[in-house]
Amino acid sequence: MRTTVGIIGAGPAGLLLARLLHNAGIESVVLESRDRSYVERRQRAGILEQGTADVLRAAGAGERMDREGLRHDGIELRFDRRRHRVDFPALTGGRSVMVYAQTEVCKDLIALQLREGGPLLFEAEALAVEDAGTDAPRIRFRHEGREDVLECAYVVGCDGFWGVARKAIPAALTQVFERTYPFGWLGILADVPPSHDELVYARHDRGFALLSMRSPAVSRLYLQVPDGTDAGTWSDEEIWDELERRFETADDWHLERGPITQKSVTPMRSYVHEPMRHGRLFLAGDAAHIVPPTGAKGLNLAVGDVVTFARALIHRQETGSAELLDAYSATCLRRVWQAERFSYDMTTLLHRAPGATPFEDRLQLARLERITSSRAAETDLAEAYTGFPLG
Repeated sequence: MRTTVGIIGAGPAGLLLARLLHNAGIESVVLESRDRSYVERRQRAGILEQGTADVLRAAGAGERMDREGLRHDGIELRFDRRRHRVDFPALTGGRSVMVYAQTEVCKDLIALQLREGGPLLFEAEALAVEDAGTDAPRIRFRHEGREDVLECAYVVGCDGFWGVARKAIPAALTQVFERTYPFGWLGILADVPPSHDELVYARHDRGFALLSMRSPAVSRLYLQVPDGTDAGTWSDEEIWDELERRFETADDWHLERGPITQKSVTPMRSYVHEPMRHGRLFLAGDAAHIVPPTGAKGLNLAVGDVVTFARALIHRQETGSAELLDAYSATCLRRVWQAERFSYDMTTLLHRAPGATPFEDRLQLARLERITSSRAAETDLAEAYTGFPLG
C-alpha cells in the first residue's frame, strides 16, 4: 500500500487529521489496532475548548456536537463551603467550552471518514515505523492475519503513550520530562441528571472532587484517591457519601444520587517527549505528551497538534516550503508546555497532597482567594481553560 500520510491511531486526533487532509485533497490511510466498536465506546475526555469545537465545525464534523453537546460558559470553584463561578465569556471576550464526549467525536469522524474519506482500517496493528529519518518512511502492520507495509511520504503517530511511533525516534535524540502524582481519580458514571449545570471543582481537606456530566441525564463525577486504589473497594454508598462531604456548601445545594454504571481509577501524571518530530515522523497527542485531567487539556492538545501538522503540510503543498513542517515540534511544544503548566497549577491548587502541612493548606486557600477576588487572576484561569491558540 502507498499513501501520502500514514496515520497510526483512530482516536479523535488521527480521525480529525484524516478529515482535515481529505478536505485539502491530501491522501491518507488510518490504521487502528482496535475494532470500531471499541473505539466508539472508549471513555476518555469530555470537554472541548472553543478552538477544538471551531475546528470540528470547520471540518464538517460539528453538526451533532452543536445539536447534542452542552455549551458551558463557566465553571464553579468550591472551597471552604463557598461557591464561586468563573464566567468565561465575560473574561475572555465570548469564549466558552463544549461538553461533548470523546466517544461522540469519534463516532462523528468515523462516519465521515467511511463515507467520504480515505481508507480507515480497523484491527490493523502497527508493528513498527521504519526509515523515519528518510524521505520514504514505512509503517509495518498486521491486518486480517497477515503482515503488510504502508509506504508513506509522512507518518503521524496518534497511537498514544504505548504505541510504536515514539519508539522510532532514536533515544539519543530525545529528552523526556515527567512527573507522577501520589494520587489518582476514582471516576464514576451515574444514571442521574447532573446536580449542577456547569462543572464544579471542589477543594476539600479530604481531597479533591469534580462534578461533571456526559449528558443532561448522565453524571460523571470524580474523587481524589490514593495512588494504586482499587475502584472495587469502594461501595456505591461510600462513593456518594464522600462526594457529598467534599461538595458540601453553606447554602441549600445538594447532590443528587443515582445508579452507578461504571467505576474506574485514573492515575495522574505529566509527561512530555521532545522532540515531537524525527525526519518525516510526527508525534501527536498522548504519543508525545500527557497531562493530568484537572485542566481538561488532553484531547484539546491532540487537536492542536494535528491542526498544526495539517496546516504545515498544506503550506508545503501550496508553496513548496517545508518551513512550517520543520517548525512542527517547536510550534506544538509552546502550546504543550503552557497546557502542562496550567494542568499542574490546577492539580496542585485543588488536590491535597499526602502529608500536606497546615502551611501548604493555607497556601492553597490563599491561591483560591486570589483567583476569586482578582479579575486578572480569574481571567488567566478562564483564558487557559477555554483554550490556547491552535498552531
